[in-house]
Amino acid sequence: MNLHKTGVVISREYLNRVKKKSFLITTFVVPVLFAAICILPSLLMLNVKEKSQKVAVIDNSGIVLPFLQDNESATYTDFTGQDPEVLRKDLASHGMDVLVLVSPLDSASSVNIQCYSKKPVGVDFSDAIRSKANKAVEQYRIGQYEISGLEQIMKDVKADVKLNEFTLDDSGNATVSESGIYMIISMLLGMLIYMFIALFGGAVMSSVIEEKSSRVVEVLVSSVKATELMFGKIIGIALVALTQFVLWIALTLILVLAASAIFGFGSMASSPEMMEMAQTGMAGVDMSAVQNSEMSVILTTLSNIPWGTLIVSFLIFFVLGYLLYASMYAAIGSAVENEADSQQLQLPVTIPLMLAFFIVFFAFKNPDSSIVFWGSMIPFTSPIVMLARIPYGVPFWEIALSVVLLLGTFMVMAWASAKIYKAGILMFGKKSSWSDLWKWLKQK
Repeated sequence: MNLHKTGVVISREYLNRVKKKSFLITTFVVPVLFAAICILPSLLMLNVKEKSQKVAVIDNSGIVLPFLQDNESATYTDFTGQDPEVLRKDLASHGMDVLVLVSPLDSASSVNIQCYSKKPVGVDFSDAIRSKANKAVEQYRIGQYEISGLEQIMKDVKADVKLNEFTLDDSGNATVSESGIYMIISMLLGMLIYMFIALFGGAVMSSVIEEKSSRVVEVLVSSVKATELMFGKIIGIALVALTQFVLWIALTLILVLAASAIFGFGSMASSPEMMEMAQTGMAGVDMSAVQNSEMSVILTTLSNIPWGTLIVSFLIFFVLGYLLYASMYAAIGSAVENEADSQQLQLPVTIPLMLAFFIVFFAFKNPDSSIVFWGSMIPFTSPIVMLARIPYGVPFWEIALSVVLLLGTFMVMAWASAKIYKAGILMFGKKSSWSDLWKWLKQK
C-alpha cells in the first residue's frame, strides 16, 4: 500500500468534509445544545417562580384545613359551609383560582379530596395538598387511640438511615464517594462512544455508496488502489470525527464557563471550602462536614475517578472501535449501489453495537458481573462496555487485554474488508448477498 497515495485520499476526504456547511453547522450548533442542557435547568430554577394560587377550601372533615398553611405557591381561604356547586361555577367572582373540596371523614377515618380549577393546577400543587391531607388523617388516627404520647412515639420510631459510601486506595485510606456520579459518567461514556461509532461508521458507508453510485470510484481506482482508497476514506473521516469531538468539548466548556460567570452558577463551587477540598484532595477536611455536603461529595467522587486512564482509554477505544466498525461499513458500502440495499447487510454489524449499548445498563449495577466483563473483552462490544466500566476502576491488565483483542480483531476485519472492498467496489447492476461477500473474501 502506497502511504503517499493513502495520505492524499485522507487529505481529500478530510478537507472535503470539514469545508461542508453541514460540518460547520453541527460543529457550532451541537455545543450550544450541550451547554443549554447544562445551563437551562439551573437558570430555570433560579428565575422561574411558580405562580401563587388563591385556593378556596371547603373542609367538611374539620381536620385538613389547619394543615393548609399559606406559602409562596398558595394562599388558602376558608369557605366551609358554602355550597360547593355555587362556588365552583363562580370561582372568579370570589377572586379564587382553585376550589379544594374535602369530604367528611368516612368509616376508615379517611377523606376524599376533589380539586376544581379552570386550568390544571400542576403536579407540585396536587402533591402538596395530598401530603398535607395525609398528615392530617394520620394525626387524627393517632388521636383516636387515646394513648398518651402516641404522636411522639410514632415520630421516635420513624427511621431515616443515611448511607455514606467510601472508596479505599491501595494504602487503605478512605475517601467519600457517591455511586450515582459513577453511574452518570458510565452512562454518558457508553452513549457517547456508541453515538460516534454508529454516526461516523455510517458516514463511511454512505460515502462509499455515494462514490460508487455516481461512478466517481471508477476514476479514483484508476489512480489509487482500492485498499488505499478504503483506508484513506476511513482515516480521513476518523480525523473529521476527532476534530469535531474536540471542538464540541472545547466550545461546550467555554459556553458553560461563560454562562456560569454571567449568571453566578459557580459561586458555590468557588467558595473557600470547595477550593480547599479541590486543592488538598480532602486531606485535613472534617469528614462529618463532607458527609453533610452534597456538593462536597460530588467533587470528591469526581476526584476519585481515574481521569487520566479514562481519557487515554477513550481515545484508544474510540479510534480502534471506529476503525473496526468503519472497515466493516466500508465493505458493506462497496457491495451495494444504494443505501436501501444495505439494510440487510448492516444487520450483523448493528446488532453487536446495540447489544453493547444494552450491556452498559448493567455496568453501573454490577461492573464486575460476568456479562459486563465479557462485554468489555469481546472486541465488537468492548469499545462501549469497557469505557462504561473504567469509572468504577478496572485493573490495568484487563484494559490492556481488551485493547490487544480489539486491535487484533481490527487487523483481521480490515484485511477481510479490504478484499471485499476491492472486489465489490467495481461491481454494478447486481444486488449483492452474503454469499457474494464470502465469495469475494475467498478470492486470492
